[in-house]
Amino acid sequence: MSRHVLPTVAFALHPPLLPELFPLDLRRRLSLVGRVRERVIDAFDGPLDADILITGWGCPRIDADVLAAAPRLRAVVHAAGSVKGHLTAAVFERGIAVSSAAQANAVPVAEYALAVLVLAAKQAFARARAYSAGAWSGDALPGVATPGERGGLGGATVGVIGASRVGRLVIAGLRSYGARVLLSDPYVSAEEAARLGARAVPLDELCRAAELVTVHAPELPETRGLLDERRLALLRDGAVVVNTARGTLIDTDALVRHCSGGRISAVLDVTEPEPLPAGHPLLGLPNVLVTPHISGARGRELRRLGEFAVGEVERLARGRPLRGAVRVADLNRIA
Repeated sequence: MSRHVLPTVAFALHPPLLPELFPLDLRRRLSLVGRVRERVIDAFDGPLDADILITGWGCPRIDADVLAAAPRLRAVVHAAGSVKGHLTAAVFERGIAVSSAAQANAVPVAEYALAVLVLAAKQAFARARAYSAGAWSGDALPGVATPGERGGLGGATVGVIGASRVGRLVIAGLRSYGARVLLSDPYVSAEEAARLGARAVPLDELCRAAELVTVHAPELPETRGLLDERRLALLRDGAVVVNTARGTLIDTDALVRHCSGGRISAVLDVTEPEPLPAGHPLLGLPNVLVTPHISGARGRELRRLGEFAVGEVERLARGRPLRGAVRVADLNRIA
């Protein structure tokens, strides 16, 4: 793209999200490096006159037919996480640069996971349920710990499944609490795990040893049912499973069986299927908390994704490398 002619920038996403992802000040920043199209695209039904396409949740699928009507398109900047839902192989085959704000979206997911782990380590969910049923926690004095109880993340053994962007942020957070972190990820060596602050172990060993297990692996054919009947049976009594990744990574029926007896507990922000049908056992179990896929960026957090995307457009306009570059070789191992 010429240094003297500003690139044309267009948005393709769910239109109501535009002002939250890209408030006026961010759109003004964009206008300094590109000619920004006013109309937000929610359907590709004609020629696409853009050099850079900023996509987001709700973007229609970009296939060979769309690209044929977009001869100038040189880059797709996704103001969200995974690009697999809307970008086809044709985009990469044409050599179009692709960027994702997955690193920015990883922050609120990691914050959510860490918050859940802090509460789970204090047995907050079980104690709150008991309290609401009329049972005090058993402490002799309000706010004073019962001698000999195990609680808190400090010194707890936490298993992290997947050194994804979110997984790495969670590991860093766990280190600040003094937790003992076990990591299972086939792409991470023992040396790299140690640099992250974790000990690399096989997944079966992680399941046997961890008091808390938090799932951060991508959804791939080989990760479907990663925590199946056999591996859930390896978990120690009282273990808590946290899933903010994808529901397909856990065998739902097996999880119901293991949680129904109260042997283990779970906090699930994602499920399979999603949403769960009304009356599903996981929604009624007292030791399972299900939230409606809220861990990713929402509300005031959306601006972070827009800022990342604007920064990427600025880099493109100035000929600088993308921070969130997605390459075709990455697709087989990322979310």
